[in-house]
Amino acid sequence: MDSESVFGKIVRAPEDPILGVTVAYNKDTSPVKLNLGVGAYRTEEGKPLVLNVVRKAEQLLVNDQSRVKEYLPIVGLVDFNKLSAKLILGADSPAIKDNRVTTVQCLSGTGSLRVGAEFLARHYHQLTIYIPQPTWGNHPKVFTLAGLSVKTYRYYDPATRGLNFQGLLEDLRAAPSGAIVLLHACAHNPTGVDPTLEQWEQIRQLMRSKGLLPFFDSAYQGFASGSLDADAQSVRMFVADGGECLVAQSYAKNMGLYGERVGALSIVCKTEDVASRVESQLKLVIRPMYSSPPIHGASIVATILKDSTMYKEWTLELKAMADRIISMRQQLFDALSARGTPGDWSHIIKQIGMFTFTGLNSEQVAFMTKEYHIYMTSDGRISMAGLSSKTVPHLTDAIHAAVTRMG
Repeated sequence: MDSESVFGKIVRAPEDPILGVTVAYNKDTSPVKLNLGVGAYRTEEGKPLVLNVVRKAEQLLVNDQSRVKEYLPIVGLVDFNKLSAKLILGADSPAIKDNRVTTVQCLSGTGSLRVGAEFLARHYHQLTIYIPQPTWGNHPKVFTLAGLSVKTYRYYDPATRGLNFQGLLEDLRAAPSGAIVLLHACAHNPTGVDPTLEQWEQIRQLMRSKGLLPFFDSAYQGFASGSLDADAQSVRMFVADGGECLVAQSYAKNMGLYGERVGALSIVCKTEDVASRVESQLKLVIRPMYSSPPIHGASIVATILKDSTMYKEWTLELKAMADRIISMRQQLFDALSARGTPGDWSHIIKQIGMFTFTGLNSEQVAFMTKEYHIYMTSDGRISMAGLSSKTVPHLTDAIHAAVTRMG
């Protein structure tokens, strides 16, 4: 009997809106079912992919008899931290040369955001963080629970299915001096809409003039364009001006290490002395939370990043994944155009990264799930990685029917 449990009065929490899509998909017995909610890369055959270079790195680690399972330091694997900072900030970054960067290994992107947010909640003078509208569903929860107050700035324009740049600038202009601003480094999730480099430069100038603190979330470096350097340009512009910023990095997508939970938080400071004091306080955030990070995933990343041959192999595999997604965008756009589906679908090829904001509404999404067994989040976000040449026609039929029947 529930009444005998000390937890008897607990109410059932709703499913996570993103993970819940997969739960519903798994229960569906239809042979034509398609899961476009999953935020993970899939091959043309719809299978998860382990990169060859990752398997090689793991083999090296397994065969290395000197490797032990001792605890890592609180800040994580030293090599991994150095190489991660170099990957996002650039090999020749002045901030790295001046030892003004402190990097700590965290539990993927989510853990990096959480550690950074908790550090700011304890030590930064302004407890408000502005996040784009819309943004990844986990962002508001992570920042709120860490002790920050969350506000939004305009980002997506449903009319153009592009960036609401004027709204973005107005909202940042109106933000209190010193506020924290969350920025997606590239491949904005869920919209796939990114600022141009010129727009990034305007955002940088505005933020620096108002003393707003940039907190970058970099979940897709190399995955958006296929180039690691191109996808890091926004971050590097903010570091090049000598100002301070935070960067959360994840290797889930670009190395396919989703379940290994490999991430890093870098804080770029004004001086070496400040960076070292910041690191001392980051340790005090991490120690009572999970004590120290896991060793295996970080060792895989460090192995690949420090070997030039393996690094090259990784960049080729990464580009192949990015190219497949870009090709899926083109195929879907071409199929909708050929079908004469009402509306302008050019945003599908203009947007970038794993996700596309289709512009479909929740009624149309529900219709596609019911009639065509296609699963996606109710805001119309689809994962391009969940699509293949074989499933494009089925999705095209569903979108065409949804648009023509549901209006």
